Amino acid sequence: MKKLNKLVLSSIAKNEKLVLPTNEQLNFPERVLQFGTGVLLRGLPDHYVDQANREGRFNGRIVVVKSTSHGETNAFDEQDCLYTLSVRGIQSAEVVDYSILNSSISRVVSAKENWNDILECASNPDLQVIISNTTEVGIVLMDDDIHASPPISFPGKLLSFLFRRYSNFNGSHDAGMVILPTELISDNGSKLFNILIELAHKNNLNDQFIDWLKDSNYCCNTLVDRIVPGKMSEDDIKKSQQALGYQDELMIMAEPFSLWAIESDSPRVKEILSFFDSNNGCLIVPDIEKFKELKLRLLNATHTFSCGLSFLANFELVRSTMKDATMHSFISQLSHNEIVSAITSSSINEDEANVFATSVLERFSNPFIDHKWSAIAAQFSSKMRMRSIPLIEAYVQKNKKIPPCMALGFASFLIFMKCKPDAQNSFWGELNGTPYKINDDNAAYFSFLWVCNDAASVVDKTFADIDFWGTDLSQLEGFQDDVKKYILSLMNEGIIKTILSFNFKH
Repeated sequence: MKKLNKLVLSSIAKNEKLVLPTNEQLNFPERVLQFGTGVLLRGLPDHYVDQANREGRFNGRIVVVKSTSHGETNAFDEQDCLYTLSVRGIQSAEVVDYSILNSSISRVVSAKENWNDILECASNPDLQVIISNTTEVGIVLMDDDIHASPPISFPGKLLSFLFRRYSNFNGSHDAGMVILPTELISDNGSKLFNILIELAHKNNLNDQFIDWLKDSNYCCNTLVDRIVPGKMSEDDIKKSQQALGYQDELMIMAEPFSLWAIESDSPRVKEILSFFDSNNGCLIVPDIEKFKELKLRLLNATHTFSCGLSFLANFELVRSTMKDATMHSFISQLSHNEIVSAITSSSINEDEANVFATSVLERFSNPFIDHKWSAIAAQFSSKMRMRSIPLIEAYVQKNKKIPPCMALGFASFLIFMKCKPDAQNSFWGELNGTPYKINDDNAAYFSFLWVCNDAASVVDKTFADIDFWGTDLSQLEGFQDDVKKYILSLMNEGIIKTILSFNFKH
């Protein structure tokens, strides 16, 4: 089978499930510098750029900086940086399954081996955008020499590039860049920008450059949301390649849902990021807090409240849970009736919250993604504290009653955290005689609670620990009694019978 590259494009048979690039797309000038070759970048921002290029809205390609020492650029070189993005899942109650041959990347350059090639990009007047995803530990301040070849850290590399840019264009305001970090930390743009300023001072860069950095560049907070599992299974790759008619070592899969919220009220930012107008998932807004709240509560917290119940009901995968009518109905009620009620406000109206909740249920039901509850349960107690407890408090404050689905989810969390240490001080729970590992920094805390107390006392002691939860759960009238009631039913009757007996299924 022929390997994907520019030469074979013309020989690829037309396929209604494959979107091919135009010749024009392959020759657009380089307008974006991207730090990172990861699947999230290739499945989200690079997808938006590719789509906009196809529509003639952006007309620019991406130079990718490979900063890590592992992996090589060979596959990108051999395929002329072309790769297939398979979009699979459920959207608007319909199964989606199609592929896009992405041509947004012009070249991939190794920072370690070809740093000067990257710095040469600083002289390109067309290049106006910088995108990054260097993982959460990438945006950190280090003692870094920006004149090294290359600097050690991502902020060091970025500052080195910006300093060269400033020098090449004699401090022109028009040479400033729009910088879009996509690392999954809150206020990623603000944190990165503050590090750049501090690093500039540490490197004794002149005041004129620092003024240019502040006045001519836009470092935007962003939020990304799309499941991009990465490389497909060998079986899926073979089936896809047979259907498409070519071999692709860079093929990746993504769900249909996508969101990239960029925080800015600058007309110049909108002008430069003209690709944002090609997809309703890409938004430039003055404040992204609303989108952070929707994701944190309706996606993440729904996972957290459902995790213990689903795992203890012996469902391994999220999509398997959604196939069960009782569980599907419970999770729908949890998200639409309780979480939506808790988060609606002057900034989030009920309709948009329900639309997001519906998209979450479709994402949970995606038949092409194997998302394990055991993975979601990692650091369960911290997720419950940060994501879920504030929702319970908000619901009670608004409705003056306890949210039953949330209370049941909390009860199942306590049962899941019933564990004992082994000789290596790892902690294990047990389900139907089979052990499961508890990956939680607070596992010892819950192990001690359970070894010393019965279920009702575990609830009492949990609710009394204000320091652990950061709030007094006992002040939520009726919550403690409901959790006791549910935890006993779950332990004696099981998950499905408890949901049915307490009429959680509507």
